[in-house]
Amino acid sequence: MRFPLFLTLNMNPRLRRSLLILTVLPLLLTAAACQPRSRGANRLAEDSAEVQQIDNTLTFENITLEQADESGDLIWEVFAEAASYNENEEFAAVTNPDGQLFQDGDAIYEIRGDRGQVYENGQRIVLRGNIEVLDLRSEAVLTGEEMEWRPEEQVLTVRRNFEVTHPDARLAAREGRLYDLEQRLELTGRVIARTRQDPRLVMRSQALTWLMTEEKMTSDRPIEVRRLQNDRVTDIASGQRAEVDLATNQVTLRGNAQIAMEDPMAQVNSSELIWNINQETLRSDQRLRLLQPRQQLTISANQGQLAIDTRVLNMQGDVQALAQRNQSTLTSDNLVWNLANQEFRATGNVDYRQPDPQMVVNGPTANGRLQNQTIVISGGRVVSEIVPEE
Repeated sequence: MRFPLFLTLNMNPRLRRSLLILTVLPLLLTAAACQPRSRGANRLAEDSAEVQQIDNTLTFENITLEQADESGDLIWEVFAEAASYNENEEFAAVTNPDGQLFQDGDAIYEIRGDRGQVYENGQRIVLRGNIEVLDLRSEAVLTGEEMEWRPEEQVLTVRRNFEVTHPDARLAAREGRLYDLEQRLELTGRVIARTRQDPRLVMRSQALTWLMTEEKMTSDRPIEVRRLQNDRVTDIASGQRAEVDLATNQVTLRGNAQIAMEDPMAQVNSSELIWNINQETLRSDQRLRLLQPRQQLTISANQGQLAIDTRVLNMQGDVQALAQRNQSTLTSDNLVWNLANQEFRATGNVDYRQPDPQMVVNGPTANGRLQNQTIVISGGRVVSEIVPEE
């Protein structure tokens, strides 16, 4: 097994002080010669032009540190302008580190920072300062102020002002944890995610998981999703949980899900909403409710589909509509409602009621406007009941 420089120097403290200067380079070469690979030892011998011992501290300039597994495959490789190791510390301090992290012998990350520590057992690397990590598989660039990699746990963490730039999206959070094998990025703390495809989405939550290979983002925390067209917010949705399919540009909201729209102002609520951004459709197979506050209208049904571009809502199953201004009500099996002009067409067991003048009308179909009590009942047998004033 190949050891990094500072591990090679982990010898008996009683012997170190007296033999350090005379034996450091032969020791490095001897330790490396016993391993299946010699590239690290050659590099150490070439790079270690200046070795000093000051207060029990070894200092190297322009040095490459490496760690390999039992098969000789590299786990990590870090070049530093300077590296120092103190016998009382458990890590080597490095200046301007620049290197690569490996998985099964293949480089998966390129890393750099202002300074850092490489720990003795080789199973932890911490970089600080201006951190930049390039994921060679996804082309994502991760930046922040602190990076920690634990190869045994196969997780890379970036903290403080964490940002991600990717061809499909840009994200920011307090912290991000990237799991090597799954290519799963978990973001926590004031998460903001922006997609690049127009119309674009802006998501805000306290936690978000990006499944990079599956092109999906999920959140099990309350989340807000905004749709932007030409940098203008057109619709705002929210829910307790969400899943965003980046490939199809579809958002699924669950748990007190709702979407608010402008022109005209309206809101749709349900336990689940499926929002297709490209097709501009919204649907739910669960009980849903439409609110139009300016018109004081409320409509609910067992399921429905909204064409966002035309503002036409199709609702099915136990449809109930209420115009609060005049207290007129309409129930039916199905309803097509135009949010823009308030016109509707109802089919199946239509029942219309109004208090002033008091009237009840039943029939198979109806169309009209609830606001001004203009209703036409037609088709088959129509029953009207006019209740006279007492």
